[in-house]
Amino acid sequence: MIANPILPGFHADPSICRVPGPDGDDYYIATSTFEWWPGVRIHHSKDLVNWRHHSYACTRTSQLDMTGHPDATGVWAPCLTYAGGQFWLIYTDVRSTIGAFKDTHNYLITAPSIDGPWSEPIYLNSSGFDPSLFHDADGRQWLVNQQWTHWPGKNHFNGILLQEYDHAQKKLVGPIKNIYRGTELGVVEGPHIYRRNGWYYLLTAEGGTFYEHAVTLARSRQLDGPYETLPGNPLLTAWQKQTDGLQRSGHASLVETADGEWFLAHLCGRPLERSGPHAAANRPENGYEGLHCPLGRETALQRIRWREEDWPEIVGGNGQQPSVNVELPSLPAHPFPAEPARDDFDTPVFSGHLNSLRKPFDESWASLTARPGHLRLTGRESLMSLFDQSLVARRQQHFNCRVETRVDFQPESFHQMAGLVAYYNTRNHAYLHITCEPDNTQRVLYLTINRDAAISAPAAPVPLADGPVDLAVTFSHDHYQFSFRQGDAPWQAVGPALDTAMLSDEYATRFVNGFASSFGFTGNFIGIACQDLAGARKHADFDYLSYEKA
Repeated sequence: MIANPILPGFHADPSICRVPGPDGDDYYIATSTFEWWPGVRIHHSKDLVNWRHHSYACTRTSQLDMTGHPDATGVWAPCLTYAGGQFWLIYTDVRSTIGAFKDTHNYLITAPSIDGPWSEPIYLNSSGFDPSLFHDADGRQWLVNQQWTHWPGKNHFNGILLQEYDHAQKKLVGPIKNIYRGTELGVVEGPHIYRRNGWYYLLTAEGGTFYEHAVTLARSRQLDGPYETLPGNPLLTAWQKQTDGLQRSGHASLVETADGEWFLAHLCGRPLERSGPHAAANRPENGYEGLHCPLGRETALQRIRWREEDWPEIVGGNGQQPSVNVELPSLPAHPFPAEPARDDFDTPVFSGHLNSLRKPFDESWASLTARPGHLRLTGRESLMSLFDQSLVARRQQHFNCRVETRVDFQPESFHQMAGLVAYYNTRNHAYLHITCEPDNTQRVLYLTINRDAAISAPAAPVPLADGPVDLAVTFSHDHYQFSFRQGDAPWQAVGPALDTAMLSDEYATRFVNGFASSFGFTGNFIGIACQDLAGARKHADFDYLSYEKA
């Protein structure tokens, strides 16, 4: 069986495509990366069951410059396609989301191989987000994107725009037409167009990206409409349904195998199943209050079948609901070797699981060569900065896991810090770090909590002896615990067990006067960091970083 989610932990807005090859077809999924660098994460599979991270598409600041971008902006909803012997990738660079306004710039890059090199970006438009490129049978190419309207009293999700793209001129040409206004579910976005049996199918997302999320489908004999919505719409949703663990299901894309089997890749979230007095909140009839998804928005796969009248439906789940276990495709099994749990920083190349914020890794602040066998981080700005953070982190992909590191750091003032962080965004994270007392140079271990940009310390500073310090954080369902040790001493807990709700999309999203004052679209990261708030650029050396599923 296909076990969902196929891409666990912060892999949102999947765009799936198939590429024929001499040794069997290859399948690729591109997902949103928001403010994390590199941009546009790409996974690979041969059998739709086993997936591994393959590469990134945006690896140069000339393609994507996110300096100063707020939380939850950056790369939204890429679209990956393959046509004419090359790859096409469209993505939105969102720069602000304040009130009724959104600054959303859409770009196209191409590559002869999934490994690149990816071209410099071609600017397309800024009328909305979630752009997608459709390659028609006659060779013409068409862009669809959600249109955003800031006008008071108007629907901000103002339908799906269609315009032709001329690659020879490298620009959009011809008239712009609004081809679909959406349904009563509202918040229409995430468009993709497919052609089958003389029909054009328009796949969209509706309902918003939380628990009401859904996949809507419409079709037309003409590319520019009019489009008829699927009878009994939506095609897929978990809203107010007893699913087997996948909620927040929506924003999808379709793929057909060489044998004519169809599958739908869609985002989803797995809310924590609480026990005791909170158990009732897990039942749809009682709503979703109190649930949270610290792993963020993930990617799942559902099987599609086509009815005689050329409408699709989800296989299983009463025709609409997502399923955790999905029938295998008729493809040869192709597992990948297991990835090592520990990164000893022994090579001069960063693991594909490691990410930075807003800017690429640079030898001036993150060096794998300055001290062989270590990652040297040079202290820069605070974890609240939108500009120059020295933070290297990876996605949390399991509810139960443990992350460890060893840090060699000799701070000389309280302005200097280095350690291990559970990081959702600039306003919500927990940081176990080595620093100095404000009135002397005694090294101490200090745990700080940044909750809604309000800093607190749940435990007294722990004095440290000379030498490296081992730091760890253990996630156990809906709580996590920091600990440390030195030398042969046993592990010792630091502070209380903390609630993972603070590290979730649900907690990070705030509404003021009907508009989101802050967004939560991503997921929790666990990483290592170094700060020098006085500007002396004190460095810390990390010997390893391990991540193990518990």
